[in-house]
Amino acid sequence: QVQLVESGGGSVQAGGSLRLSCVASGDTVTIACMAWFRQAPGKEREGVASICGSLTFYADSVKGRSTISQDNAKNTLYLQMNSLKPDDTAMYYCTAGARTNYFTWYRPDRYNYWGQGTQVTVSS
Repeated sequence: QVQLVESGGGSVQAGGSLRLSCVASGDTVTIACMAWFRQAPGKEREGVASICGSLTFYADSVKGRSTISQDNAKNTLYLQMNSLKPDDTAMYYCTAGARTNYFTWYRPDRYNYWGQGTQVTVSS
């Protein structure tokens, strides 16, 4: 089992930045890929970015504005988000999976473990 705990969400104005963090604990050696998803009220959960080893993947909606990274020594996943827009408002979830998801990283069913989420609110 793997436990994931997110932090770093908050309320910012459009154009601002946030860095989300996710600390993983437990059987972390089984993790192949990690990702950030988000879900806004009334919308489906969508993939934001994923990292599998040295490979990173981004949704078109955040590409160029966000950077996913990980510190293996700290078992921590990050998502740096810049130039935030009101459309970025959502609950952000950290997730981890045992499979490599190079072509399906954006599918929630490809991941085994989920955090509780951290809220990001961007005002105009």
